[in-house]
Amino acid sequence: MTPRQMDDHNEQEGGASSGDDPVRGYRLLREQIARYRRVLTAASIVILSCAFYLAYHIHGSGTDAAALHPDPPEATLHTVSVVPAVPTPPTETVTFPGNIMGWYEASIYARVTGYVKMWYKRYGDAVKTGEVLAEISTPDLDAEYEQAKAALKSQRAWYKLTDVTAKRLIGLRPTYAVSEQSVTVQAQHMKTQAAVVRAAEQKVKNIEAFIGFKTLRAPFDGVVIQRNINVGDLVSKEGNLSNPSGITNLYTVAVIDKLRLFVNVPERFAPFLHPGLTVDVTVPQLPDRHFTFNFLTIARHFQAGTRTVTSVFTIDNTDHALWPGSYAQVQITAPVNRQAFKMPLTALVFQEAGAQVAVLTEDDRVHYKRIAIGRLTAHTIDVAEGLSANDRIINNPSNALLEGEKVRVVTSEPGEDQGPASPPSE
Repeated sequence: MTPRQMDDHNEQEGGASSGDDPVRGYRLLREQIARYRRVLTAASIVILSCAFYLAYHIHGSGTDAAALHPDPPEATLHTVSVVPAVPTPPTETVTFPGNIMGWYEASIYARVTGYVKMWYKRYGDAVKTGEVLAEISTPDLDAEYEQAKAALKSQRAWYKLTDVTAKRLIGLRPTYAVSEQSVTVQAQHMKTQAAVVRAAEQKVKNIEAFIGFKTLRAPFDGVVIQRNINVGDLVSKEGNLSNPSGITNLYTVAVIDKLRLFVNVPERFAPFLHPGLTVDVTVPQLPDRHFTFNFLTIARHFQAGTRTVTSVFTIDNTDHALWPGSYAQVQITAPVNRQAFKMPLTALVFQEAGAQVAVLTEDDRVHYKRIAIGRLTAHTIDVAEGLSANDRIINNPSNALLEGEKVRVVTSEPGEDQGPASPPSE
């Protein structure tokens, strides 16, 4: 019989409670502690088993993932292509609008009121100095001219009468047949009448001068570029009164063998305009031909409204390829004193902070820089501020790129965009 069985037997025989036997109570306490230890041991075994199972499962999943993705972790990074920040040249070419005008352009008016009798030159006709352009019928002026000539004859007749009378009285002075007063009065009357004759002669000359304007003549050798009259039109010194759209000149004649080009240039380009400067000019009617104009002069005054100055260039137009009144696109190349960089337009990023560009740090991490845009073209952008010569610019950056993100740099294949080093012609 085991000691426990003996204790149980004694307990049954004696009928005494365990509290009456200190030894037995101690033994029961020890049994409870042992029972708790067995429960804890079983729980520990279960927990360890679960831990081993989870560890095994995680390890197995990692092994499977490694089998599916054998590449190194860098393969999961974003790939980017970079272009350098190319310094802009020390000169800047800017295109301005311009107006081409004839070397001389004369607007011709009638100077007399009348009706167009006949015109002889049409648009585009070449004319010589003094050649007749048109004739004007002026019946009112002709009548006034005849009246002036008749008045002149009358005054001359009165002058002859006073002259004869004065001479006769002067001849009688020695005989004292007439008073000295009468002689003096008649002599002065003769002089007065002579002045009246001269005034009448001048009036006739004035009308004759206007009579000369009945015939419109070319002021110089050139080409007719405007004709605003037809036979029967009422004209005056203010222009063609028969034109309902307003008063206009009758003819315009221009010299086209040599032309002037007028360009309004902004303030910052004005100091670079000087004798010897040439500009490249194109016109819409000859898009594939370029013309070189030479600097002539500058107004030396800025217009308050536009802050521009009027400059003038010239060209010999012996082949008459250019016409007065043409709209011109003028390319002026001037030196600039600034440090700017050129980059592809595809590298530009617009965010809440404004215009930015994504560049790479030394450890190939993304960093966004704010930039100041200087000039935009069809394919490139000039950055006035924000870039340096050592910057590596991310071309076509993805919207998923974050500040400080590690990326992988790839080399562009032949034929891909290599940046703005050789931008297309503008």
